[in-house]
Amino acid sequence: MISSQPLLVASEKRGLHDRVTTYIAAARELAADGLTIAELVELTIGAMRLAIAAIDELEMAGDAKRQLVTELAGSIWDEFGRLLLPSALRPAFWVIGPPLRSLVIALAAGAVDALLPLVRIADE
Repeated sequence: MISSQPLLVASEKRGLHDRVTTYIAAARELAADGLTIAELVELTIGAMRLAIAAIDELEMAGDAKRQLVTELAGSIWDEFGRLLLPSALRPAFWVIGPPLRSLVIALAAGAVDALLPLVRIADE
């Protein structure tokens, strides 16, 4: 799984910012040669899992936590989404990228509620 190594490396860090920065750096290394849609989804869910675990410990309202996780999903899309297309088709990303980013964020918002119990069980 492409997200396994970045998750292991990032879990050793303290603080959400350090974890996410480390996760993205490790994922960027693995994705240097491009990504498939399945790998991008895996990286996004891995980052969300990392963020949910860290954010669950914070004293914040549920909507604020959901907002942080969806912003992270958007950041992952911004970082890696363009790698889905071969170099020759990357100009098309300017057209299809924004609607797909909105879709990723909407899916991430819905996935937070589904992932939270799984992350809590995995952390026990």
